[in-house]
Amino acid sequence: MELGGSGPAAGPGPGQAALGRGGLEFVQHTVGSLLSSYGWYILLAGVAVYLLVQKISQGLAARPSSQRGGADAAVEPDVVVRRQEALAAARLRMQEELNAQAERYKERQRQLEEEKRRQKIAMWESMQEGKSYKGNLKLNQQPEVESGASSAVPKSKPNKKPLRGGGYNPLSGEGGGTCSWRPGRRGPSAGG
Repeated sequence: MELGGSGPAAGPGPGQAALGRGGLEFVQHTVGSLLSSYGWYILLAGVAVYLLVQKISQGLAARPSSQRGGADAAVEPDVVVRRQEALAAARLRMQEELNAQAERYKERQRQLEEEKRRQKIAMWESMQEGKSYKGNLKLNQQPEVESGASSAVPKSKPNKKPLRGGGYNPLSGEGGGTCSWRPGRRGPSAGG
């Protein structure tokens, strides 16, 4: 033993410095081989983790703003009540319009049924008298048609020129223009 106390416990010696350098080289070699083998996988995993963290942070940032919107609605209940009353009034108006349309439709159907019933009675009476009920029915329907025609504006048909002349018949072979097909001659071939 030395008096200076410079034993192995006193400080790093030349053997421990070599072990530190060797350990560093070992770590560098291990990390280098891992990066060379799995570098792309590690890079992609890092990017995925980064994007995931960004998405979660945006979701957390958006959540308190929606809670603040709910707090604003709780602060102004009179605005909510007015909206609900306006919505109820609009629904009531629409329901009244629908009921009025339904009443008009029912009345129109009653009138049509009454008209059909009158026609059947008139037809039955004319048959009992021995008259033709079809002629009577046509006479009853003509005033309705005339009244409908007077209210409607007659549409004028434009004078259209026909695509082909009046004498055109595709089956006859006449008037078809320059192209026409004729069957070949019957008989033996002219070859020798």
